[in-house]
Amino acid sequence: MGRMLVYHGSYTKIQEPRIIKGRNTKDFGIGFYCTVIKEQAVRWAKRYDTPMVNSYSLLLEESLKILEFKTMTDEWLDFVIACRSGKIHDYDIVIGAMANDQIYNFISDYIEGILTREQFWMLAKFKYPTHQINFCTPDALKCLKFVSCEEVLK
Repeated sequence: MGRMLVYHGSYTKIQEPRIIKGRNTKDFGIGFYCTVIKEQAVRWAKRYDTPMVNSYSLLLEESLKILEFKTMTDEWLDFVIACRSGKIHDYDIVIGAMANDQIYNFISDYIEGILTREQFWMLAKFKYPTHQINFCTPDALKCLKFVSCEEVLK
C-alpha cells in the first residue's frame, strides 16, 4: 500500500496526533482514529462547536502489526465486541468498518441474546460506507504526517 490521505474529525487542529484513552470504549480499542472517507470525518467533526477536519499523509510501515477487516465478518463482529467490552489487543493498527450507533444497537441486542448472529447480519446493512483506521501505538502514529486542517461548516 502506497502513501494515501486520511482524515480525522475534531474540534481543533492536531499536528501531532496522540493515543486517546477516552472514557468510552471504541470499536478497535484506544488509539487515534482516522478514515479514508473525508465525508465521514466531516460528520465526526460536526459533533463539535468548531468542526475541524485534519488531513494526514499515511505510509504504513511493514514492520507494524496490522489487522485489517476488508468486510464486516464474524471475526470483525467478535473483535468489536471484545474491544467495546474493554479487552486489550496487541495490534499497532486496526482497519475496518465502523460500528455506528445503529449497528452498535444491533451488537448490544446480539450480546444480550435478543438477536441471533444471523439476525444481526440481516439488520447490519450500512446506508453509506464507513471506514476507520485506529492507530493504537506510538509506533503506528509515526506513519502519519500532518498535511492540513480546515474548519467545516456545521
